[in-house]
Amino acid sequence: MKKRILLEYTINASPKVLFPRLSTPGGLAEWFADDVYVKGKIFSFIWDGVENIAEVVQKKENRYIRFHWVEETDPNTYFEFRITMDELTNDVALVITDFAEEDEKADTIELWNTQIAELKHVLGL
Repeated sequence: MKKRILLEYTINASPKVLFPRLSTPGGLAEWFADDVYVKGKIFSFIWDGVENIAEVVQKKENRYIRFHWVEETDPNTYFEFRITMDELTNDVALVITDFAEEDEKADTIELWNTQIAELKHVLGL
């Protein structure tokens, strides 16, 4: 059974700059996948020539976007990008929720760490 993974990264960029990188084909193709296409709520992510399809199940502008992999049989699994801002310091954090099997957890976390390093690079951070 897949378990939820919650990761938080500090990203010194405004939500208005960050959110398009998390929710548009062009933004996601800069750091998350080799290529991204969208048709309505369906996003096609391409990695090494292989297509993976996800549906947007929830979205709030400049706050969060949640995807569900179409081939995933468990309807309770998803991956989500959520932007949070500390009210006192105005620090912006990107909170990622994902699901992985216990034996894949370390690899999944390492993959996200690599992807977020790329996102920060794209943002010039």
